[in-house]
Amino acid sequence: MRWLTLYARSRQVPASLTAVLISAVAVWALAGDGGEGPGDPRPVVLVLATGAMAASIGLGGQDLALDRTAAIRWVPRRAAHVLLAGTVVAATLLAVQALGGGETATTAFVVRDSAGLMGLAALGAALSGAQYAWTLPFAWLSFAFVAPPPTSTPLQVATWMLLPPDTATATWTALTLTVAGTTAYAVTGPRR
Repeated sequence: MRWLTLYARSRQVPASLTAVLISAVAVWALAGDGGEGPGDPRPVVLVLATGAMAASIGLGGQDLALDRTAAIRWVPRRAAHVLLAGTVVAATLLAVQALGGGETATTAFVVRDSAGLMGLAALGAALSGAQYAWTLPFAWLSFAFVAPPPTSTPLQVATWMLLPPDTATATWTALTLTVAGTTAYAVTGPRR
């Protein structure tokens, strides 16, 4: 258990968990009924993206050289870290939603978007380093908010996080991002 505690502290898990909780409650409180109705996915996606960006700070340790030379197998630990972070972000939103009294998003929608956004953050860590891992989810979210209505497959890929959970293109895009990001981060670790 001591190893797990040290790992969590070195990856700033308490700070990122606090940020995930605060962002979920703040966005949920601010969104209220100000959306375009009960089917508006933007507040939900904003909470999930904020959670993934907050969790991305833990994708790199204090000393990358130490991580790379340690006598432990990092691949399964890195993959578990990404998947567990995505699970925590989704569970936090579902808990806040349950405490808030109404269901704004389905569990399938939350799980799909949380997994895809954490895959994007992991890909960002592998490509740019842990300090810039938040940029990919932020950039994709920003584009999805201003993109035109998804009338074609490329636009459905671009706005996957805002589409209903039964949209096949959105599900496959999220799955691809999750697998690609988790695999890239697990194998290579964060970029220096």
